Amino acid sequence: MFSNEKPIYMQLSTFLAMDIVSGKYKAGAKIPSVRELSSIFKVNPNTALKALSELENLNLIYTERTNGKFVTKDKKVIDNYLKKLAFEKTKIYLNDMNKLGFNKNEIKDLIERCE
Repeated sequence: MFSNEKPIYMQLSTFLAMDIVSGKYKAGAKIPSVRELSSIFKVNPNTALKALSELENLNLIYTERTNGKFVTKDKKVIDNYLKKLAFEKTKIYLNDMNKLGFNKNEIKDLIERCE
C-alpha cells in the first residue's frame, strides 16, 4: 500500500484526508484511534500519531479531550482541501501526459472519450 516516495506518515495522512473529503468520514465523525489506525494499516503507532497530527495541522480533524479525534465540522475547510487535492492530482496527470508527448487538445480529446 505504501511506496518509498514519501514518508509513510505523509502517505497515511493523505489517504485519511481523501477519506474525509470523499465523505467516508463525514463532518463531525469520529476518526479511528491511533491504536486502531496502526492495526488497520500495519504501521507503528508513532507513524499513525504523526499522520493524525498532520491532519490536525490542516484543520481537517480536531481533538476532544478524552473523547478522541473528529472530522472538522467546517465544510469550507473540507471543500478547500478537496480542491487542493484535485489540483495536485490534475497537475501530476497533465505533467505525465506531457511527458508522453500529448498536448492540451489531445488530452482534452482523451478525457472526452473516457466520459
